[in-house]
Amino acid sequence: MNKTLKIVLYGIGMWLAPFIVSFLIYPLKQSANPFFEAVMPVVVAATAVLLALHYFKPVKKDCLGEGVLMGVSWFVICIALDLMMFLPASPMHMDLQAYMMDIGFTYLIIPIVTVGMGYIADAKLKIRG
Repeated sequence: MNKTLKIVLYGIGMWLAPFIVSFLIYPLKQSANPFFEAVMPVVVAATAVLLALHYFKPVKKDCLGEGVLMGVSWFVICIALDLMMFLPASPMHMDLQAYMMDIGFTYLIIPIVTVGMGYIADAKLKIRG
């Protein structure tokens, strides 16, 4: 599969998994908001780890660069897809500042995970020589 297509498809998956979970547990947003707010970053982190592990399997060089590219791309994809749903002209309207403080900031977990995994993978490749 083409690298760009793979990054885009994984990025959509990165957005879709937490979206589905949030949709399924949305009643908690009303009844137990702190729990809902605690669950969502865990879902984002778990999804980022699982997708990054799968993405990195065939990568044999410049893992750090791949981690940066993947993490930033997935971050941008998630924000872009969310903004279509949360900006004022959308179904669940929210202003940009409120969105970034409530949801968007959580997506920073993605590049943190992918860059960290890329760094570790590069270090491991150097050790193996």
